[in-house]
Amino acid sequence: MDLRRRSSSAAAKASDALPLPLHLTNAFFFTLFFSVAYYLLNRWRDKIRSSSPLHLLSLSDLAAVFALLASVIYLLGFFGIHFVQSFVARPADDDVEPSECSSLDKVDGQEDNVIMADSVTKGAAQPSPLLCTEPVKLVACGVDNGIMVDSVMKGKRVIQPSFQNVKPVLKEFSSSADRVYHDEDDVVIDSVVNGIVPSYSLESRLGDCRRAAAIRREALQRTTGRSLGGLPLEGFDYNAILGQCCEMPVGYVQVPVGVAGPLLLDRAEYTVPMATTEGCLVASTNRGCKAIYASGGATSVLLRDGMSRAPVVRFATANRAAELKFFLEDPLNFDTLTVVFNKSSRFGRLQSIKCSIAGRNVYLRFTCSTGDAMGMNMVSKGVQNVLDFLQSDFPDMDVIGISGNYCSDKKPAAVNWIEGRGKSVVCEATIKEHIVKKVLKTSVAALVELNMLKNLAGSAVAGALGGYNAHASNIVSAIFIATGQDPAQNVESSHCITMMEAVNDGRDLHVSVTMPSIEVGTVGGGTQLPSQSACLNLLGLKGASKDSPGSNSRVLATIVAGSVLAGELSLMSAIAAGQLVKSHMKYNRSSRDMSRVSS
Repeated sequence: MDLRRRSSSAAAKASDALPLPLHLTNAFFFTLFFSVAYYLLNRWRDKIRSSSPLHLLSLSDLAAVFALLASVIYLLGFFGIHFVQSFVARPADDDVEPSECSSLDKVDGQEDNVIMADSVTKGAAQPSPLLCTEPVKLVACGVDNGIMVDSVMKGKRVIQPSFQNVKPVLKEFSSSADRVYHDEDDVVIDSVVNGIVPSYSLESRLGDCRRAAAIRREALQRTTGRSLGGLPLEGFDYNAILGQCCEMPVGYVQVPVGVAGPLLLDRAEYTVPMATTEGCLVASTNRGCKAIYASGGATSVLLRDGMSRAPVVRFATANRAAELKFFLEDPLNFDTLTVVFNKSSRFGRLQSIKCSIAGRNVYLRFTCSTGDAMGMNMVSKGVQNVLDFLQSDFPDMDVIGISGNYCSDKKPAAVNWIEGRGKSVVCEATIKEHIVKKVLKTSVAALVELNMLKNLAGSAVAGALGGYNAHASNIVSAIFIATGQDPAQNVESSHCITMMEAVNDGRDLHVSVTMPSIEVGTVGGGTQLPSQSACLNLLGLKGASKDSPGSNSRVLATIVAGSVLAGELSLMSAIAAGQLVKSHMKYNRSSRDMSRVSS
């Protein structure tokens, strides 16, 4: 077949119907869209500031709205034209023959339908010949630059010069016969090992997330020379994490999930899932739940509910920085900023803005409600809207970063301990004297004294920041992993002060935990994965609340606090009774020969 004659025939394009060249038309409508959008936003801001009705439009406003609609319609049509054109310009399958070595003797790289695999055309993405999902027919062709692979891929001839460092397949061919290679995964693995195909692009190129993980895993083993045999691959839905939870997966880690409870909290019973590898933790928390249940249950109060994000901006002078601080803290401006912030989400509602200055730098701490989501992305979008809005009144404002650590996220910080972040919860219970003796195996007086010397005085001597507790982070981490929360936010979510007092003439024990920054959600992130979703379903908190948006995440925060209360009660009792070492030696030690198990 004459390749040159076939390439000279021009394919019909849908964009030929445009009166101007496609790039000029695109430039015109893109410019029109952004200019009228900017004009309308400024008009909207002026009307809000002057309290003018938004529905009253001038002729210029109507013209701008018409131009905006026209540009939107064109841009949508442009993508439609591009989609249709991809079908119109596609070559027919019968235009390409699978193997034709005789016609390739004079390849000079100029034919339109012949792609050299080692040369990337500028501005055009080339399909990789190593990623075919069907068996590839490999033909040994005698040409000047060595062995060449001729494979049919998506209706185009792909000619690839030999890769000297790619070992399989190519070295096995003789120049006298064709062979069909059926295990195309080995070709892809070698292309990853040799850097021809980036490991991170396997999911998008293959269209099969499980296969991509297996190929990446094998390539990693060949590259490092170390086995991943103990890391499971099968039995996991890799499609569920694509673009959401984890990049470049090679398997998954098994963390056992235990249950503690029932936890009687606010007159409702919860069986609490805990994912952990620490012995005694679930059993200890379960004992605390038993003591609370036998004493009539625990009660909780939600004090605050608001996620924060704090960008940092800079000005030329400290005086100018102070002007922004005064502007943002002026109650007259708050309503306008609230409208700008809230348009980013149906559930994100701005609650407050607090500013702190360091020289000519301003740190703006935005706090907003986020419904049933943990809300980091939600508050970040709202903050970006406000920063864009402020740029018109403060054009000299230089935005250094969307986060300036005044938030403060995933770091111990006094601002979270004092102001709170996420959900602020206090949970309490009164444990009867006979329950302290029978279930906890200690006395009220011993617990009160130990709490004062350990959790309060001992933590103060250590200079603790929010760590006035026995092991709140143990329970928080276990519940976070089980329910799909961000484990790194255990840092501030474990801020807790545990209080114990003798009440009812010293007979009973009043115990409480105050946790100012529990950061949890029941939608988004890891909560949507099957295992984590099942644990949320066990608590009756799966997904968003339809009746009362935000209530599911708030209940989850109180469950975390109630479980911490149970864990604190049990561990402190074990220490007071001198049982800590004995119980860990019994439940947290293994007599198995791990060298034999691993082999």
